[in-house]
Amino acid sequence: MPGSDNEYEIEFRDVSFQYPGSDTCALRHINLKFRVGERLAVVGMNGSGKTTFIKLLCHLYDPTEGEILLNGIDIRKYDYEEYMKIFSVEACLDAAGFVNRRTSMPDGLKTCLYKDFEENGVEISGGEAQKIALARALYKDAPFIVLDEPTAALDPIAESEIYSKFNDIVGNRTAIYISHRLSSCRFCDEIAVFENGQIVQLGSHEELAADTGGKYHELWNAQAQYYNN
Repeated sequence: MPGSDNEYEIEFRDVSFQYPGSDTCALRHINLKFRVGERLAVVGMNGSGKTTFIKLLCHLYDPTEGEILLNGIDIRKYDYEEYMKIFSVEACLDAAGFVNRRTSMPDGLKTCLYKDFEENGVEISGGEAQKIALARALYKDAPFIVLDEPTAALDPIAESEIYSKFNDIVGNRTAIYISHRLSSCRFCDEIAVFENGQIVQLGSHEELAADTGGKYHELWNAQAQYYNN
């Protein structure tokens, strides 16, 4: 495996994938390269191929056609455990906006969560649980961070808090976001829009939002009421 974070580069080269027993491809001819330090958003409707794309990225499945390369080498040639070490797939507590809750816990960081596991455990909300999941991902300090709907359980204020310090939280790592909420896309360098198993658009938020005939423009306008100041 490469020895430095700056040496990592992953490329999908004409990747197609068909689930066993299925008659159709879940992904078709995907071509995409992750540049070091880039923030990539993966968006699209349910069933568009986003989740399958991430499953292949994390080597849960092998492509039916094409190849996924790490520094020009097919990922199937790497030891699986070694390959997975470069990823932080689950989504530092203070950085994730959990500082106020942490300081109020009776035993601090040693506090057990949920009474199901400990009689004196602390019950937390879905939003707080999501912040902890994000903190766990960041704590691992892997060069690639994959965040699947990282703010779905947060209210708009908490979501804004996360994204306002987005670059400080992620640092120089490559971050890949899977999201239905397009507000996250404004903080990303590039957006891959999936539809029917294909990448139908690729570009920045400004570029894609300006394309009035594109899928991203359609999705953005459908959610625009939530983003207008």
